[in-house]
Amino acid sequence: MSSVSVVSSTPAASGTPAPSRPTALYGGQAGRRVTVRDLAAAKERGEKWPMVTAYDAMTARVFDEAGIPVMLVGDSAAMVVYGYDSTLPVTVDDLLPLTAAVVRGSSRAMVVADLPFGSYQASPQQALETAARFMKEAGAHAIKLEGGQRVLPQVELLVSAGIPVMAHLGLTPQSVNVLGGYRVQGRGQSGDELMADAKALEHAGAFAVVLECVPSDLAQRVTTSLSIPTIGIGAGADTDAQVLVWQDLMGLTRRPAKFVKKYFDLAGEMDRAVRAYADEVVSGAFPTADHSYH
Repeated sequence: MSSVSVVSSTPAASGTPAPSRPTALYGGQAGRRVTVRDLAAAKERGEKWPMVTAYDAMTARVFDEAGIPVMLVGDSAAMVVYGYDSTLPVTVDDLLPLTAAVVRGSSRAMVVADLPFGSYQASPQQALETAARFMKEAGAHAIKLEGGQRVLPQVELLVSAGIPVMAHLGLTPQSVNVLGGYRVQGRGQSGDELMADAKALEHAGAFAVVLECVPSDLAQRVTTSLSIPTIGIGAGADTDAQVLVWQDLMGLTRRPAKFVKKYFDLAGEMDRAVRAYADEVVSGAFPTADHSYH
C-alpha cells in the first residue's frame, strides 16, 4: 500500500533536502485536501484519527480549522436537520445542498457524502448516477453507502468510475426495519458474516469501512484483518478512527445512544444565551448605543 508524505521545505544542516516526513492526519497543516492515500498512510503508521458529521458551511469551517481530517455529510441529517425520526425519508435533493455547503466551508478535510436510502440499492447504474451527482453538483470527495455482499457490484462500479467509496457495516440505519430496530450487530455467527462482508468490500475497492454498534472484540479483529481503515461508532477503541454526529458530542441530542460521549452542553449554553437576549430585549437593555448606528 502506498503512503503519502509532505516534504519539508526546510533544508537539512548539511545543505541537502530534509527527508520527507508524514503530516499528522488530525491537526495537520492546511494546503490541500486530505485524500484516501493519506488515510491509508495513517493506517500504516498506526495513527488514529477523528471523523465528525457536518451539514453546513459555518460548522464545517470550525471543524476544518480544528484539524478534523474527514467530515461526513450523513443521512443523519434526516433527524438532526430535517426533524424526521429515522434516516429513511431524506432524499438526494435534501443532501446535495448540505454537502455543497460543507465543501465550501472547508479547505482541508475530505468531505464524504452519504447516499440516502433508495438512491443506490436498485442497481450499480443507479448508484453511479447518484454518486456522480454528489461529486459533480456538490463537490464531494467520496461517498458512503451501507451494506455488505449485496452492494459489492455498486462498490466495484463506483470505484472503477473513479469515485472513492466508504463502506458501512454493522448497524446500518437504512436497514433498521429489517434489523428489527437499533440493535447491536455481529454477535455469534453473524460476526463471521460481518468479517466476510468487510473483506469483500475491501477487495471490491472500498477505501474505508464504518463499523457501527458491533462488539468491540469483533471490531478489533476486523481492523486487524483489513489493510483499509476502520471507523468505529459504538465499536470500541481498537478501530483506526472514530466518528460521531456533531450534535451528539456537543450535547444537543436529548437521548443519545450509549456510545456517545457528551463533550459540551451546547443545548444548555444556547438556552442561557437566548434567554439572556430575550430578557434584555424585554427590559430595553438591548440594543445599547454601542449596538446602534449614529
